[in-house]
Amino acid sequence: MNLQPPAGGAARELKRISLTGDLAVIGGGLAGACCAITAARAGLKIVLVQDRPVLGGNASSEVRLWILGATSHMGNNNRWAREGGVVDEIMVENVFRNPEGNPLILDTILLEKVVAEPNITLLLNTAVYNVHKHDPETIGSVTAFCSQNSTEYNIAARFFCDASGDGIVGFLSGAAFRMGVESRAEFGEQLAPVRPAQELLGHSMYFYSKDTGRPVKFVPPAFALKDIKQVPRWRDFNAGDYGCRLWWIEWGGLKDTIHDAEVIKWELWKVVYGVWNHIKNSGLFPEAENLTLEWVSTIPGKRESRRFEGDYILTQQDIVEQHRHDDAVSFGGWAVDLHPPEGVFSEKSGCTQWHSKGVYQIPFRCLYSRNISNLFLAGRIISATHIAFGSTRVMGTCGHGAQAVALAAMLCCRHGLKPRDFTRPDNIAMLQTELLRIGQFVPGVALNDSEDLVRGATLTASSELHLSEFRPDGTTLQLKRSWAMMIPVRPGRIPEIELIADVANATDLRVELRVSSKPENHTPDVTLATQTLKLSAGNGQRLKLNFDCATDAVRYAFVCLFKNEAVSIALSDQRVTGILSVCHNGNKAVAKSSRQTPPPDIGIDSFDFWTPLRRPEGKNFALKLSPSLDVFSAANLRNGIARPTNQPNAWVAAFTDAAPTLTISWPSAQSITCIELSFDTDFDHPMESVLLGHPERVMPFCVQRFEILDDTGALVFQCDDNHQTHCSVRLPKPMVTRQLVLKLHAPAPSIPAALLAVRCYSEAR
Repeated sequence: MNLQPPAGGAARELKRISLTGDLAVIGGGLAGACCAITAARAGLKIVLVQDRPVLGGNASSEVRLWILGATSHMGNNNRWAREGGVVDEIMVENVFRNPEGNPLILDTILLEKVVAEPNITLLLNTAVYNVHKHDPETIGSVTAFCSQNSTEYNIAARFFCDASGDGIVGFLSGAAFRMGVESRAEFGEQLAPVRPAQELLGHSMYFYSKDTGRPVKFVPPAFALKDIKQVPRWRDFNAGDYGCRLWWIEWGGLKDTIHDAEVIKWELWKVVYGVWNHIKNSGLFPEAENLTLEWVSTIPGKRESRRFEGDYILTQQDIVEQHRHDDAVSFGGWAVDLHPPEGVFSEKSGCTQWHSKGVYQIPFRCLYSRNISNLFLAGRIISATHIAFGSTRVMGTCGHGAQAVALAAMLCCRHGLKPRDFTRPDNIAMLQTELLRIGQFVPGVALNDSEDLVRGATLTASSELHLSEFRPDGTTLQLKRSWAMMIPVRPGRIPEIELIADVANATDLRVELRVSSKPENHTPDVTLATQTLKLSAGNGQRLKLNFDCATDAVRYAFVCLFKNEAVSIALSDQRVTGILSVCHNGNKAVAKSSRQTPPPDIGIDSFDFWTPLRRPEGKNFALKLSPSLDVFSAANLRNGIARPTNQPNAWVAAFTDAAPTLTISWPSAQSITCIELSFDTDFDHPMESVLLGHPERVMPFCVQRFEILDDTGALVFQCDDNHQTHCSVRLPKPMVTRQLVLKLHAPAPSIPAALLAVRCYSEAR
């Protein structure tokens, strides 16, 4: 026992600990966690400071919002748009371990990923409250306090990343920031109001219910909202919705969302308990008799507060017009998703979501402070207008951008650079290369890696898929809605396509061939040809579609069959990387209908949504193609794009190949220390992290078993249980060989083996 003599009234000091690192990451939400993990793996010493007891921020068990990004619940036209790198690794791992969407399991995955990195010092329950500067433009250290161990920390670092959500380090350091809505005139954003306004997106609070199997009474607390009809949408409450499906229980947009956070929390508690009182005691929901209120968040999920200024401020036009930036390091694709500042008490819809026709680039100039020289920005505080923030704020996008910050910090430390130095073309090219190596996807930027030994090798595949047919499996799809097959095509004539149809009665079927106005997009907004097929009644009819037209670019063509309930199309259970069927359909989670029709004066495009259905739905059409699609060659493995974009970008073996093998040969022996492989974990799948369960633990296209052999046939590496996108094989000592043989095992008889990329290095990366 440590007995201290009386102090006689003298003041005491806190226990103090000083820490140093290359990069201090303030904020342990998804952005901060992805930044810290990525930077630590790149060799930096990291101090990660989180003011909550768990990691994940709005994704954690404290708030329980699902992680989403450019995939937008599969409700927009952004195909294969799930974010890459560490954020993808986390999402894939969560589906593998936690397909039920238990937020507590996600907590453990995030904690496991962070504590597995020896270069990370993690401080939980620790809040930064002071910043010390070397000079007006440079942060030297921050001071933080941990309430659980009553310890003050002084954290010094060469660089700081503010991923705190409210931007505490940026604010205290004097970094330029904004709050509220800019005027239309400032950036020419047509969605912006004529005059600036101090209006923000509010906070949300969720609850979970549980069926106990017997009647449960509920006595509301005295502070619960008494009159549920104060909520204009009170009729939308029901006993079945819980968790973040109730995202519209939102409030605070007319308050100071930082300094009034406790006021906002109390108002949301009033609403939540008032809602539950309504469900349990109004008599309108007899199905709620056995339900109990299992969980209510103790903190709200924040949306908007400060946005800090970088050397570039992202705008509505960048998103909608998909502007290209030389310094692109990340991307977004969520809708411009704006909410009324009155939140749940507004007479307006809970949100308006305006989608772009495709994903957009995020430039590096948005990810550092314009006036604090060693401060990076990550998460929802990056440099964007209020309108653009409506899209960039979602967690998948935040985590992806934070990974760019991490590797920029690594290059700064390695080469003596400052964040602004990445405006130089040679430096940004170096950063883009590092990002693409770890699986980051940057639209329009391909990996051109001079250190990759595969670039100088000969690739020989045991087979390459020449897709001429999807065999019918005996099932059919009635055309209750319009459907399309997405077919990757090369410049030139469109192949002849044969389908099989059952026709209930004589009818006319309208068929169109469409493409996107931009080859890299997947919005079929240009019609190349239209046919009307006159069909007689009968089953098993062969429909031959011979479109007398050609395309001028590598892209996807949409073979569209329009709604006709008299027609049913034969389906196939065969699936191939980069091939999809899509439906002319609106996803109510992110769109009001199957067509986006904005007012004419807000700078938003009108277009149709063509979206896949989640498995086990969404089979391919049974079809024949003449000539076959020859887009799955081994040469794709080194084109620098490791996911489907305007083509599959994959080597796919033939369906009949019982032992798919890729041989990598060099004219002389190579010293190899590291082998990098990228597999298809279905980048079209949003993998929502909580609440929405998933039927699969491993994505159907993912190769789970593979072996690597050297030029003597000796086994170098073997994996029997892969479920991840990226596999990095680090050899204990360099291997000298003239050949590597990669043997893949097809995921299923109906799904051929596929590989998106393979790279080899003489030194560990």
